[in-house]
Amino acid sequence: MDNSRKLVILGDSAFAEVAYECFTHDSEYEVSGFAVEREYRSKSELFGLPVVDIESMEDHFPVTEHCVYAALVYTKLNRVRERLVGVAKNKGYPLASYVSSRAFVWPNVEMGEHCFIFEDNTVQPFVRLGDNVVLWSGNHIGHHSRIGQHVFISSHVVVSGFVEVGDYCFLGVNSTISNNVSVARDSWIGPGVVITRDTDAGSFYKPTQCDPAKITTYRYFKIRE
Repeated sequence: MDNSRKLVILGDSAFAEVAYECFTHDSEYEVSGFAVEREYRSKSELFGLPVVDIESMEDHFPVTEHCVYAALVYTKLNRVRERLVGVAKNKGYPLASYVSSRAFVWPNVEMGEHCFIFEDNTVQPFVRLGDNVVLWSGNHIGHHSRIGQHVFISSHVVVSGFVEVGDYCFLGVNSTISNNVSVARDSWIGPGVVITRDTDAGSFYKPTQCDPAKITTYRYFKIRE
């Protein structure tokens, strides 16, 4: 395998474990190990591979031989992931991206660096994805839409056509963005929320919580507890 295909994953959480599986079984990359900031590192091995301090990772994984992917979610509206990407770049590491072989990405889609596209995503023609974007599984990104930088789109989200999603946004599971809508930067769109008009920067849209009926399933269906 070409040395440029060796990979270090930043993080050791659930996303790091999933990223390891995806890169190992569905990409040309070979994972050499993991790196975590010293104050947060609690283990020295994961999947039989070393977990080292980010501060000294170049001593274990030479910059000339490895790429990096920072497998962190949307903590602080993606700013932690952005910061660690910056740390890796400042050390001189090239950044890796992953696009599942089971994702449908139209050939003229423009994609920035350090993106992660899971299985069953549909990314339609003329879409532009910025740097450091995560598309978890099963989303629809409609034609001519623009996804900004440092964005996390969770599962089964519908982004309709001609949508603008600003930097640092989070779109929750099963949320929907209507055609020709701009979601301003730093917006947090909760699970199941439907957005039909432009949002303001820093908007926080909570999901609607359904209250349980007063009658229980045991009584309604006449079954014993």
